[in-house]
Amino acid sequence: MSRNVTPVKLKNFTFGDGHIYIQSMLSVPSTDPEGNVRQAVQLEKAGCEILRVAIPDHDAVSLIPKIKEAVSIPLVADIHFDYRLALESLEAGIDKIRINPGNIGSDDHVHAVAKACAAKGVPIRIGVNSGSVEKEILSRFGGPTPEALCESGLYHMRLLEKYDFDQIVISLKSSSVPTMVAAYRLLAERCSYPLHLGVTEAGTERMGLIKSAAGIGSLLLDGIGETIRVSLTADPVREVYAARDILKGLGYNTGTPKLVSCPTCGRTRINLIPLVNEVEQRLQSVHKDITVACMGCVVNGPGEAREADIGVAGGKGCGVLFKKGEILRTVPEDQIVEELMKEIEKL
Repeated sequence: MSRNVTPVKLKNFTFGDGHIYIQSMLSVPSTDPEGNVRQAVQLEKAGCEILRVAIPDHDAVSLIPKIKEAVSIPLVADIHFDYRLALESLEAGIDKIRINPGNIGSDDHVHAVAKACAAKGVPIRIGVNSGSVEKEILSRFGGPTPEALCESGLYHMRLLEKYDFDQIVISLKSSSVPTMVAAYRLLAERCSYPLHLGVTEAGTERMGLIKSAAGIGSLLLDGIGETIRVSLTADPVREVYAARDILKGLGYNTGTPKLVSCPTCGRTRINLIPLVNEVEQRLQSVHKDITVACMGCVVNGPGEAREADIGVAGGKGCGVLFKKGEILRTVPEDQIVEELMKEIEKL
């Protein structure tokens, strides 16, 4: 499907401009300012484009100027229960507010947040998840179904619109991939606001990446979604790498290399698996939109991987370097990675 997205500004970004923005969230306790700043810097270096910080109490508001001084990417305050924390965060210079309108009290509280955000040009993300759907909506739909999640999102959207606020981003998260995908598809048909995609409580790095790739990937292929977070029970830097890998797998230009490698077979005569793992690790610091191939033999080398910008095909204790299908030279197995990286530097 194709959506006409209402543009929403976030600092120097615009949701709806065709770029898919990668988000993550700080995981250091809010009582550790230095740790939060250190992790924020690590996440920005890893490629995080939008960063969220939990603001559980008044003391945590002081994190905002410290983090903003250390990084240049937009900072989002994650607010629950106390709407006054949103107002304090705005005064502290936050770039975006994430609220679950259902748990910050009366409509007057929502109105106060909307009014303050409008005055400062700060957008609001409505964050709905399976555990936050209103009781009346749950009763009507029989549980946290896709229809219930969508209805909750629309309810809060209309509430903000009632207060003349339209700089809105919406997320409908569930730990169930089918529920999440169905909810976003329903919402995409019924509103034009930018959508933040994610599978919540997705699990460990292994399972969380699988669930996120299935859910986020399905929606992006449908043309749904302007920004994503891969939620992992892991170092949030791994979330950023995972999000980038999902986008690369879908064909988006992330400004980083795409790695192509074969699954190996009985023709393989080099130790390909650790070689590919090392190349993958080395490529994390490369910022070029190129395709790099690491193939086990000449059948899968310059032949099947001829479209790669640069690559290597294994031989017996050696590797054949090739560029766009043309053979460059043969190098010993223990020099393959270094020689491959030298050719990448030339590109």
